Amino acid sequence: MILDSETKAVELPHEHGDELRLWLRLLTCTTLIEGEVRSRLRERFDVTLPRFDLMAQLDKVPEGMTLSDVSKRMMVSNGNVTGLVERLVESGHLDRRTSDTDRRVQVIRLTKAGRVEFRKMLRSMRPGSPIYFRILPPKDVRELMRLLAKTKASAQKSAQARAL
Repeated sequence: MILDSETKAVELPHEHGDELRLWLRLLTCTTLIEGEVRSRLRERFDVTLPRFDLMAQLDKVPEGMTLSDVSKRMMVSNGNVTGLVERLVESGHLDRRTSDTDRRVQVIRLTKAGRVEFRKMLRSMRPGSPIYFRILPPKDVRELMRLLAKTKASAQKSAQARAL
């Protein structure tokens, strides 16, 4: 049996500090959940996780967003977004138009068909539907959310301090 990094760290705790073991546990959880999401999207909708993520960003802003704004929200390069946009425009999920204020800027948004398809995907991805968290009581989910919010704030502070 191949052991993941978290299991190795648990088996040899004297070689790994708590922060490393926590990071490995978070990474393991993320990897497991992301794999399940990717599989479900591919099997049920023949769509990739990056396409789903792009559609999720656009679903929040019905009037559309610039490619630059989308790439910032997704934390990827403009080049990565451009490829995704091309495929989703071809499939009829997105439309693209030139900005009213700057002809060099493209604004993208979900089409009606894209929004309908995205909402179907979203319903199938709800945490109650897949196996991600169903064994956790609501109290534990709330506590985990609280702790992860603190973890996120700590990570953001660390990143900001490093940037200075």
